[in-house]
Amino acid sequence: MANSVTKADLVAAIAAEAGLKKVEAERALKATTGAIQGALVDGKKVTLVGFGTFSVSHRAARMGRDPQTKQPIHIPASNTVKFKPGKAMKDAVN
Repeated sequence: MANSVTKADLVAAIAAEAGLKKVEAERALKATTGAIQGALVDGKKVTLVGFGTFSVSHRAARMGRDPQTKQPIHIPASNTVKFKPGKAMKDAVN
């Protein structure tokens, strides 16, 4: 058995829990992830009480080192998504 949950697994779980057809559950999942992504692109935080908070964090440009040649390389600035689990999520996992 795999150690990860796929999108198809999530769709099946949503369909079973909410009493939806798989097509409807997939549409709901796409709408949810799209809304979260859209809010993050707009620079907003997304807080799902009990689940957690998604936010965008900026990484400044920095110097790194190529592990093969040991030569210094420039790593450009970038944005990354952070997730901080909520209390209910932490409690459920622990």
